[in-house]
Amino acid sequence: MNNKITIIEGPTPIFERLSGDPARTDDHNWAVGILEGPFLYDTFLTTLRTFDSGKLLDRCKNAWEAKQTMFLEYKDEIGLRKEDPIIAARGVTVEEGDMLLLWVRRGLDSDHAGDFVDFNDLEE
Repeated sequence: MNNKITIIEGPTPIFERLSGDPARTDDHNWAVGILEGPFLYDTFLTTLRTFDSGKLLDRCKNAWEAKQTMFLEYKDEIGLRKEDPIIAARGVTVEEGDMLLLWVRRGLDSDHAGDFVDFNDLEE
């Protein structure tokens, strides 16, 4: 099954961490609720330029209908291959062409783990 969207060239994608903060009123906060469960994950949004967002969305839908995980594959800042599961996708057309908005799941043990505060270590 073709269950990967691979970034072949260009810089490492920029991932915007979605906080799940109820005070935040943007349209992307809904994605945090998708990952509620026994494991801890963070939800990130990235936006990619593409030639045909419709084809990529169809690939995502086909993978999800077949109960498969769809992945975003890219190279990190030092050139190592990374994969993040895609939990939602949306195609938009802007003046410059097609864009693909991807919401991805990343575990707490990934590269951004240093961003978290362990509240058990805080003094009262």
